[in-house]
Amino acid sequence: VLERLRGVGLRPTRQRLALAKLLFEGVNRHVTAEILYAEAQAADIRASLATVYNTLHQFTTVGLLREIIVDSQRSYFDTNIYDHHHFFHEGSGKLEDIPGDQIVVSSMPSPPDGAKVKSVNVIVRVDG
Repeated sequence: VLERLRGVGLRPTRQRLALAKLLFEGVNRHVTAEILYAEAQAADIRASLATVYNTLHQFTTVGLLREIIVDSQRSYFDTNIYDHHHFFHEGSGKLEDIPGDQIVVSSMPSPPDGAKVKSVNVIVRVDG
């Protein structure tokens, strides 16, 4: 985790290291700031909710996480930064990966002048 932070130019503060360990040691997953905050509290990591939000956004900016915005009230942070899409279970709020090759976009609009398409993220909303 230490090398991962240094590799993207982030200073490995005590709080960043602790939150990065919670995020990156284990399987890929989707977390909200509130979920990570609760995990930090349970692990006796002293970090405010604002610090958790700031850290998640810093990790996203440097490419360690991907932010998935499911609606105006909810964002998830995905530790899997590679090409894939998502099922969003509206009842439970669970986000589930869909491999990138399982969705084919057959047509794309031209981007506005001076812009280029960076990525395409598909969220398939399901009941449950």
